[in-house]
Parts: sequence; C-alpha cells; structure tokens
Amino acid sequence: MYKTLHEFGTDEITIEKSTFIGYAKPIKTEEEAVEFINEIKKKHKDARHNVWAYTVGKSMNIQRYSDDGEPQGTAGIPTLEVIKKEDLRDVVVVVTRYFGGIKLGAGGLVRAYTKGAKIGLEAGKIIEKIMYQEVKIKIDYNQLGKVQNEIMNMGYFIKDTIYEDNVEIIVYSRANEKEAIIERINDITSATAQINLGEEFYLSEKDGQVVV
Repeated sequence: MYKTLHEFGTDEITIEKSTFIGYAKPIKTEEEAVEFINEIKKKHKDARHNVWAYTVGKSMNIQRYSDDGEPQGTAGIPTLEVIKKEDLRDVVVVVTRYFGGIKLGAGGLVRAYTKGAKIGLEAGKIIEKIMYQEVKIKIDYNQLGKVQNEIMNMGYFIKDTIYEDNVEIIVYSRANEKEAIIERINDITSATAQINLGEEFYLSEKDGQVVV
C-alpha cells in the first residue's frame, strides 16, 4: 500500500497581494515530472517564481526541488516537505507566485509555499493505492441471488457478471482479504462454486472506498 494522487489538481490563494497557484499531478517517472514542471513554467512564464518539488519511486528514492529564485530554503524544501509529510509517492507539485508588491519574509514565504502545495494536493485528491486481486466465481443460476447478496454484504467490489451456461461473477478483493471471500463462497455453495484467482493490481481508495 502507498499514498499518491488520484488526478491533476489546481487551486489558488492570495497572501499579502501575492497570488500563489498550486498545481499537483500523479506521475510515474522523473521525465513526466520534469515535463509537467516545464509545462507550468511555459504557461506562467510571466510569473515571478515557479517553485517545484517531486518524489518518484515507492521508496521515494528520487526527491528533487527548486526555490526558482526565492531565498534558499523558503520555497522548494517546504513544498517537498508537504509531499513527504503526506507520505505521497510519484507526485509532482508546482507552486506559481505572482508577486503582489509586499515582501513576506522568510517565515511568510515558508508558510505561503506550504499552503500553495497543500491546496494543489487537496485538489488532486490524496488516495491510497491498495493491492487487489481478481477473484472469479462460477456458479449455477439458482445460486446467483444468494452469492451476489453475500458478496455485497461483505463489502467486496463486483467488477462484472457474465451470463453464459453458468454465471461468472468477477470480484475485486483486497489481496490480503481474498481468503475470507473464498471461504464464505465455499460455505454458502457447499463448495460447488468454481473459484479461480486472476491478476493482482493496485486500485485507488479514498476513505476505504474504491475510486474508479
């Protein structure tokens, strides 16, 4: 399990007449992060600063940041710290600043860039990536209602139901919970169900619910 972003997000805030625009995006590689940073820089080439930070890899083995002309330690590191504090993987953040004429001082800049990074990340929706497994359950038609109800009651996610000679229900189960569903289906069908395990993959969850 690891945490990342669901999608691209952006939001803005005004602090002492300076406008801070937070951008955040899930990425898979460092190249994607750099491409996104360049895209935002191009979009806001008239801005005073485009501060950025990103982490790549499940163990955050790549971490980069830039103050982009702000005093050292007041912008890039605070932006990276927000990503790390949220424990996010494979994420890039850019905070664009349009200067409003009032200097914020070192502490003010740290707070402003921290806020800019936070609103960008919140707009992109922080999610958990959980390892799931496909469980394929083949049953007779007369068992369908009972099995479907049981799957729903147990809170599993039904991906598909295929109606042929038998009925095949394709269920997405958290990988560490698949034994429970296999055992329960065997119980209620007197072990007449054919159960096969499909592929393992990551799914996105927010507040315990699958986000598609």
